[in-house]
Amino acid sequence: MTERPLEEHWTPPGSQPYDLRRSIGVLRRGPYDPAFGSDPDGTLWRATRTPRGPATLRLRQDHAPDRTVRAAAWGPGAAWVLERLPALLGGEDDPSGFVPRHRVVAESWRRNQGLRLIRTGQVMEVLVPCVLEQRVTTEDAHRSWRLLLRRFGEPAPGAPQLYVPPDARTLVRVPSWEWHRAGVDGKRSAAIVRAARVARRMEEAAAMDLPAAVARLCAIDGIGPWTAAETLQRSNGAPDAVTVGDLHLPGLIGYALTGERGADDARMLELLEPYAGQRHRAARLILLSGVAPARRAPRQRHARIARL
Repeated sequence: MTERPLEEHWTPPGSQPYDLRRSIGVLRRGPYDPAFGSDPDGTLWRATRTPRGPATLRLRQDHAPDRTVRAAAWGPGAAWVLERLPALLGGEDDPSGFVPRHRVVAESWRRNQGLRLIRTGQVMEVLVPCVLEQRVTTEDAHRSWRLLLRRFGEPAPGAPQLYVPPDARTLVRVPSWEWHRAGVDGKRSAAIVRAARVARRMEEAAAMDLPAAVARLCAIDGIGPWTAAETLQRSNGAPDAVTVGDLHLPGLIGYALTGERGADDARMLELLEPYAGQRHRAARLILLSGVAPARRAPRQRHARIARL
């Protein structure tokens, strides 16, 4: 790295615990995400595209007592990401009003006091991988993300082993055969292209309240409540953006909270009603609890469309 980075730091207020890896980890799309890296010492790396250009962010957390996060950034967008560092790390998240209503949630909350809901302020960069995860296995979605970034992204400033995600103009111009080669079917690629064509309107959702932001994203054909919630959880740090339409989540939450199997979205929302305003946080804590029904059948592999 020849370019001298800009530097900044953030310290969690008061004596609050803070877990950098667990809070930021929701941005990582699989262990081989070209836009996200980690070192054995716990240092995290993120390549991103800001309104001012590409940037690479390096994050290191001090040990106790203050748990300060020290950031360094490279590239034209370095100042932009550092100006928004507290929000990205979850500094705008206020979990003080969260009250566990179930034993499993209370225990997970006790073990994960350092969890914060982050806010990237960047909608399109989160939306694209969320669309890729529609109706396919997580593994296949992560593979598509890797291939698209390595083919249409660019080496990250100061960290050429990482790739900055492609901008909206590039996404609009991706040929159909390249989407196919990356394992992305026509419905998902069309949804991404439609959103990219109105990228500025999509980015405005980062400053909206949750209902307005959901409506803005769902105005795009091919983006529904599931994709909107998964996006806004990360771009807006929305604590109540509960994911509906997920194949597994209702069953996991139903089992964790009641022991029952086969819960649907309606039942999940009923169980999460005591956490109104904080339903995403409650769901996240339930998933972190590890409580889940035993798997009854081996995981199935989905065919990749690029092979069809």
